Amino acid sequence: MPWAIPTVVSAKMWAWMFNDIYGVVNAVLQSLGLISEPMAWTAEPGLAFGAVVAVDVWKTTPFMTLLILAALQMLPGDVYEAARIDGAGPIRAFFQVTLPMLKGPLMVAIIFRILDALRVFDVFFVLTGGGTETMPMAGYARQRMFEYQEIGVGSAAASLLFAIIALFTAVYMVVGRVKLGD
Repeated sequence: MPWAIPTVVSAKMWAWMFNDIYGVVNAVLQSLGLISEPMAWTAEPGLAFGAVVAVDVWKTTPFMTLLILAALQMLPGDVYEAARIDGAGPIRAFFQVTLPMLKGPLMVAIIFRILDALRVFDVFFVLTGGGTETMPMAGYARQRMFEYQEIGVGSAAASLLFAIIALFTAVYMVVGRVKLGD
């Protein structure tokens, strides 16, 4: 369900939940005795980053789960039967059969998630109101281009972000290819 909700809607929902006065997060933590007074989750930079990460993980976990589930459904059953005949228990079968066969799909899922995390903007902007202490790279490019009217600096920042993502992808694919033995 979290993946189906538009990101801005879910970020706004979490912003209400993290509200320092009326938010349910503070109410639950106070009722459990984990905090003594309400915390401004999205106003303090140290707390805001953790809150944004938690919301982003909550939002994207279903996508990662679907990718891994699809990969698991494609694994051949006869390999597990052979492992069982050879005396492998469930834990050994997982580490010596399942995990090696999932390396490729896991690489794809991880690269998708990392690239999405690098380019994230909307969750940060909605939760923190564009605060500079927790600003992601895409937020910096947007701020330079639209708030400060520094089109060149903003374009350079966006291009640098693209270059970092492209470089990261290329390195990850090369390293993954070497480790997989392709």
